[in-house]
Amino acid sequence: MRWPPWSTESTNDEKQSSILDWRAYTEPRTLASTLVLTSGILLAVRFHRSYLRRIPDAPSISASYLRRRSILGKVTSVGDGDNFRIFHTPGGRLAGWGWLPWKKVPTSKKELKDNTIHIRLAGVDAPELAHFGKPEQPYARDAHTWLTSYLSGRRVRALVHRQDQYSRVVASVYVRRAVDFPPFRRRDVSYEMLRRGLATVYEAKVGSEFGGEKMEKKYRNAEWWAKKRAKGLWRDYGVGGGNWESPREYKNRVGNGDVEKK
Repeated sequence: MRWPPWSTESTNDEKQSSILDWRAYTEPRTLASTLVLTSGILLAVRFHRSYLRRIPDAPSISASYLRRRSILGKVTSVGDGDNFRIFHTPGGRLAGWGWLPWKKVPTSKKELKDNTIHIRLAGVDAPELAHFGKPEQPYARDAHTWLTSYLSGRRVRALVHRQDQYSRVVASVYVRRAVDFPPFRRRDVSYEMLRRGLATVYEAKVGSEFGGEKMEKKYRNAEWWAKKRAKGLWRDYGVGGGNWESPREYKNRVGNGDVEKK
């Protein structure tokens, strides 16, 4: 019998017969080859859907990611002191992002529109910039400027915790930078803001997210040290006749509760 069974080469006996011999398709080696090929295709499709399919925006993130998976992307804009947008680059450089011609991160607003994931930093609350006619808080511009310089154009990894009501995801965000010491060590962006006095621990009664009790303890300790050393927004804490106002107190006073930042 010929192999493979669909081969065009035939013996003289086979040429004389017009009846297809189906037994060739039930041989163990035929079934094994078919099983291996089919399994490979199905695994490749599943792998692509799970790890290489690009997520265009926050609402498109599957519930299977929440508290289980992280997202790798490049920061395209920083909206305020505690939120920014990334362009999802699944697989990173290993998958060709940044060096393959068809896997370039867009730079124009038109191309980025509806193609970025809006992220809010977990566990922190930064002073508010001016929004909707409301004045900005002291140190709001400091927080925004620092976050912009720290993240803009960089690749970050975001461990997503949950969706919020503003079409964002609350996430713990990590970045590696050559200029930090020691260089390329993974940095928790929320923690870095707290220890510099550029944000407070998130204190809303609902919706707070730290990524676990251990992280919450770490964040509160960083805030305590920044307050003790009068860093950043804590510089005016306890002086000025009690006019110091936390980001949460500011939101409650102006009636925002929380502010959606672009």
